[in-house]
Formats: sequence, structure tokens, C-alpha cells
Amino acid sequence: MNIFRLTGDLSHLIAIIILLQKIWHTRSCAGISGKSQLLFALVYTTRYLDLVSSYVSLYNTVMKFVFLATSYATIYLIYIKFKATYDHNQDTFRILLLIVPAVALALLINHDFTFLEVLWTFSIYLESVAILPQLFMVSKTGEAESITSHYLFALGSYRALYIFNWIYRYVTESHYDLIAIVAGVVQTVLYCDFFYLYITRVLKGKKLQLPA
Repeated sequence: MNIFRLTGDLSHLIAIIILLQKIWHTRSCAGISGKSQLLFALVYTTRYLDLVSSYVSLYNTVMKFVFLATSYATIYLIYIKFKATYDHNQDTFRILLLIVPAVALALLINHDFTFLEVLWTFSIYLESVAILPQLFMVSKTGEAESITSHYLFALGSYRALYIFNWIYRYVTESHYDLIAIVAGVVQTVLYCDFFYLYITRVLKGKKLQLPA
């Protein structure tokens, strides 16, 4: 544990709180990609199966349960409770184009060819691209609400902070995980255009607009 991982986890948690608060307060999931949320739920489910087989710390266990519970709560709100407000006509990204390559990579490139390790590796690969349906949806509609923009910025910050976490661990512990690092860098790069627009527009009180 270090300051970069702690703030990264906090940023991740803030992103989820922003998303749930947005949906519950407005009683609407307009502008939210249900497909991205399905991918995140798949990421957490396959990554945290070790909850039944190993114990690291109370913090680790609690955070895993929080991410699992909130991801399924988000899916419930989008696809059941506020289903009428979900714009499936705009959320058209074909997620199998992300899932299938992630499965193939996890089977081919992993640290250890065991069931849990392959699932963990799959979750790392899939998480790096899970936000694409949401970014595609924003790009397709041409704009995003400020609250959705805050959610995306907090989520992107979580991954960026984890890069600093890996740098810190390499310097202080000589520890690194090439799979996690490469996937994390890819995920952060996907947010670069969004970060620029967020800083230059949203923080100045303007609505975020992306080219359709």
C-alpha cells in the first residue's frame, strides 16, 4: 500500500459513487453505457473470485466486495429499475469485439496457466478497454452531461494513479507486473483526449462535446 494506490482506489470509489448518485438522483440512466457497466461487472467478477480462496487484508476484502456490489447495483438500475430511461439505440458498441480478444490474450499470455490466474489476466485485459462503449456512446451523441464527465475523469484518474503506483513499487520494491502495466497504460491512453477536453471545457463550466 502506498499513497498512489490509496488515492487511485479512492478515485475509483468516487467514480462509482458519482455514477450511482447521478442515476439515483435523476431517476435516469440517460447517457450511461450499460454495456460498459456489464464489462466492468465481468471484470470484477473474474478478478475477485479469489475472495473464496485467499485473504490478503481487511481493506482488500472490503474494497473487492464494494466494487462487486456496486457494479451489480449499477446494472440493476440501468437494466431493471430505470430501464425505460436507458438509451439502447445509442449504446451500440459490439462488446464481443472486446471480450473475445481478451479471452484469447489471457489464454496465450499469462503468468501461470491456472484457472484463477487466467481469469485474473482476462480481467486485466478486459478492464483496459471496458470504457470504450461509454466513450463510443459519448462520441456518438456528441456531448456528455457534466456529471457523466466527472465520472469518466475520476475513473481515468484511477488508472493514471495506478501507473504511478507501479513506478513507486518498482523503485522501492523492485516489483513490477508487465501485464498489468501494459494494460493500464493502454487504458490510460484511451482517456487522453477526454482528459484534455475535460480540463479545457468542463472545468470552465462548458458542456463536454466530442466529434460524432
